[in-house]
Amino acid sequence: MSAVSGGTAPDADHVLPFQLDEIGVRGRLVRLGPALDAIIERHGYPLAVARPLAEAMVLCACLATSLKYDGIFTLQISGDGPIRLLVADLTTDGAIRGYAQFDSWKLAIALGAGNTDVPEGYVPKLFGQGRLAFTVDQGRHTERYQGVVPLEGPTLADCAHTYFRQSEQLPTGIKIAAQRIVEEGIAHWRAAALMVQQMPEFDAGRIDVDTEQREDDWRKAVILMASATEAEMLDPALPATTLLYRLFHEEKPRQFDIRPVFARCRCSRERIDNVLRGIKREELDDLRDKTGRVSVKCEFCSTEYAYDDNDLDRIYASAA
Repeated sequence: MSAVSGGTAPDADHVLPFQLDEIGVRGRLVRLGPALDAIIERHGYPLAVARPLAEAMVLCACLATSLKYDGIFTLQISGDGPIRLLVADLTTDGAIRGYAQFDSWKLAIALGAGNTDVPEGYVPKLFGQGRLAFTVDQGRHTERYQGVVPLEGPTLADCAHTYFRQSEQLPTGIKIAAQRIVEEGIAHWRAAALMVQQMPEFDAGRIDVDTEQREDDWRKAVILMASATEAEMLDPALPATTLLYRLFHEEKPRQFDIRPVFARCRCSRERIDNVLRGIKREELDDLRDKTGRVSVKCEFCSTEYAYDDNDLDRIYASAA
């Protein structure tokens, strides 16, 4: 990786990795905007569902780009509350997508009369009892990695902290911000995640640094990270490089190549064909619409794929 200079595009979707060599800490700053608009707004989710999804997507990008993998990183939150499922995934080349499943009636009860925004301590209220899972899939010939922890904590960032404490055992701090902003009558989503992580002594080149100093350095990194305001994290006019310098200038942050992120679904008619081949034809009647065609809708991008009987003849003939 090479150092980067100058500012970033103010409204870009990107990940900016960085390293604080003097205190043995690495991290990344993730910002999403247009990608969230493309993914969230097409579904018309209520705000109390859309904001947790925006947070999940920016957390997904933050965690995925901290790993070395060639494939798909998936973040999944499931529970027995009003929001049954949140899914976000990111490919190695930066394609992100996400969707949510929720119960409108349960959501209305959880929020109370007249309320639509995300409540304080929203995880137990909106997700109930559940789990947070991270999966890395690098193809059919490789073993999938999965980390699973209970949903513990009032916010999604707190749940991620639980994962790192229990699974990675690597000191990690994460701060997440997300907001739907209306500008000149047009709604836009912005979300950001800031993560710092203590590097192993050998990787940081700090084998001779004593434990007490390492702990002091780590506490300092977390305090500086936490000092970032939500307004700073979400400000499209404040370049990511400027924000990092503002937070960590005394530690001389070393910034690496910015990694772009963009909204793109991986669904296709060929993929849907393969799914239908795995289902007995007589079981497809439940999927027929008013015209008699079998209709399949992608949960990620809402694209509908319709199949008449001639299409089904073709699919099942090729499976014979």
